[in-house]
Amino acid sequence: MRTALTAAGWHDYSLFLRPDGLLIGYLLCEDFDAARAAMKSLEVNTRWQAEMAPFFEALTENADDAMQPLEEVFHLD
Repeated sequence: MRTALTAAGWHDYSLFLRPDGLLIGYLLCEDFDAARAAMKSLEVNTRWQAEMAPFFEALTENADDAMQPLEEVFHLD
């Protein structure tokens, strides 16, 4: 999976989980839509989505499609 993420343009990928279940992911990439589409097309991602599904609330859409960038509202540098 790590090799696939890197090949798809995902870098510095991290997940953060609050005790109440809120999950936030962080990644760097040149083009978010292209990086997401590249992962969505890979069989390893399909397997991962299926294996992880029991740990997440049921989505009405593919988990890759449900990801949304958050607007940055402050950056110190």
